Amino acid sequence: MNDKIAVPQSELPGTELDTSLLPPDFLWGVSTSSYQIEGAAREDGRGLSIWDVFCHQKGRIANGDTGDIACDHYHRYAEDIVLMREMGVRAYRFSTAWPRLLPRGRGAVNEQGLAFYDRLIDGLLEARIEPWLCLYHWDLPQSLDDLGGWTNRDIAGWFADYAALVARRYGDRVKHFATFNEPSVSTLFGYALGWNAPGIADKSSYYKAAHHLNLAHGAAVDAIRDLLPSALIGAIHNRQPVLPESGKPEDARAAELLDAHWNLLFPEPQSFAAYPALIAHEIEPYQQAGDMARICRRLDWFGVNHYSPIYARADASSQLGFAWGKPPTSAQQTGVGWSIRPDAFRDVLIAASRRYRLPIYVTENGSGGIDAPDATGAIVDNARIDYLRAYTNAMGEAIRAGADIHGYFVWSLLDNFEWGAGFTNRFGLVHVDFKTLKRTPKASAHWYASLIRKTRKD
Repeated sequence: MNDKIAVPQSELPGTELDTSLLPPDFLWGVSTSSYQIEGAAREDGRGLSIWDVFCHQKGRIANGDTGDIACDHYHRYAEDIVLMREMGVRAYRFSTAWPRLLPRGRGAVNEQGLAFYDRLIDGLLEARIEPWLCLYHWDLPQSLDDLGGWTNRDIAGWFADYAALVARRYGDRVKHFATFNEPSVSTLFGYALGWNAPGIADKSSYYKAAHHLNLAHGAAVDAIRDLLPSALIGAIHNRQPVLPESGKPEDARAAELLDAHWNLLFPEPQSFAAYPALIAHEIEPYQQAGDMARICRRLDWFGVNHYSPIYARADASSQLGFAWGKPPTSAQQTGVGWSIRPDAFRDVLIAASRRYRLPIYVTENGSGGIDAPDATGAIVDNARIDYLRAYTNAMGEAIRAGADIHGYFVWSLLDNFEWGAGFTNRFGLVHVDFKTLKRTPKASAHWYASLIRKTRKD
């Protein structure tokens, strides 16, 4: 990394993680997603996604920001691979953009889009970084949304065809595949609350979308396994304790409901062929015979995304029986207002390992803030270092308690487009100047590199 802006190692806070707890194959990585970093939204045959359309609707995104350019990773991926290599990460979790590969979501294939991920994957392997490919990180092709998107049952087949295309093209080099990233967010925020693309706030649309997404998961697993029997397939889920905003009984009930939507709606049917009891009746009208068997397919690993607990309160006017609550004012918080509770992270990892009995990978964990260079050009983000130190230590405690954890990916490699917050919230280990697109590793990048070095066996 750039020595001119590096914070001297002696000044960096140390890690308290007991590295002897880690399994020999433990994987350190970083995560990103296509729409949040790639840019090149209208280049080389890429079709529009629902986020391209949503971002250009007035008032949807802070400051009117869009992902049109984002971090320009499409053109600067080689530079970003160098940053990862210098940091010492061994794995990079990214997503392919469905509309870049299939501009209309189905039918004609875009060879230029396929070639971009060829270059990315080959570059990663040359740098000895393992590619972890996620099929869907929210950027649904707009052409499919015009046909109903996730509310159209046919989308399960469309998604399976897309998965097969990706598996055929990259399966000789990619071993780890994820079907979906955080399906609870893309459906709850996109179809029930209207906060995210496509901006729908309709209860029936939400439950349809959730069920069809689960069907698409199962269909994609089958499509990949048919083509790549040795592929290691998983899905990536939010796992965050849901706490009541107050001690009122109605808020406790609201927290139970939000927990069913946030933490259970997708991993439970995918793993056990059953929807959570509190909301199963809502989805029943959209089910057909054999659906649960189609959804519940053998998986090889379980992805956990965790940042903090979330809070719920009762709201009689809500379609779903709850509203988003606020953390206690006394709670320690990150720069974007999320509670800091490493003990919750530890407990989530233990519970997920016991419940799903699969190797666990922490596929997202990190801290958001408002980072800026100081007078020397350095970004000294000690709050993020403190967060990462506390949370990796909590992960070690979970491993000590028996959790089967095999890897940890920081969100995120780069400051990027953070959905409704636009470019305001920064989660990156690497600072991006969104005017010049200059990359500058933060102090946290050097801290993470130091942690990885301490655990390297080669």
